[in-house]
Amino acid sequence: MATPTPPIEPRWHGGWWRGARRIDSPNHGARPRGAAVDLIVLHSISLPPGVYGGDEVERLFTNRLDWDAHPYFQAIRGIEVSAHFFVRRDGRVLQFVSTARRAWHAGASHWRGRDNCNDFSVGIELEGLEGEAFEAAQYAALARLCRALRARHPIAHVAGHEHIAPGRKHDPGPGFDWPRLRQLVGWNPSCFPEATG
Repeated sequence: MATPTPPIEPRWHGGWWRGARRIDSPNHGARPRGAAVDLIVLHSISLPPGVYGGDEVERLFTNRLDWDAHPYFQAIRGIEVSAHFFVRRDGRVLQFVSTARRAWHAGASHWRGRDNCNDFSVGIELEGLEGEAFEAAQYAALARLCRALRARHPIAHVAGHEHIAPGRKHDPGPGFDWPRLRQLVGWNPSCFPEATG
């Protein structure tokens, strides 16, 4: 008698990806009824800027950041923000908001004829500083995450914060290697901003 093949564990539980460590953020809301999640928005963040490896980003996204712990934090004191995912320099992925919900990552934004990108996008923060290079482990993890998101949602486009809020935002910045991401995911170039060719 053949040994039964164990069932494959689903990669998603609701809007939570099993490839990420879950840390719930209170900063989210409902998406508009019928909104198709078809855009991935890439960001970069480090707190304080250029400092990596600490828990400050996690604390920011969960409203637990000590505003007095660093002089830079006074400039962002009291903000309530989140992203769906955060990709560490070593490739570890954290998830703060279910993809079924609207995270607070894009702000005033516009992409291909639509405003308010938070309504129809997934926000991914990369641990880094705009203008600086990202790590190979981050690209590998980001590619896995993008493919997982496309298996779950009708993802048609990937853009940077700089593309959906030009002039206001500049991340992930010139240090991000868009051709490398395109090669890793294997998607049509039309899925990416034209300026990243």
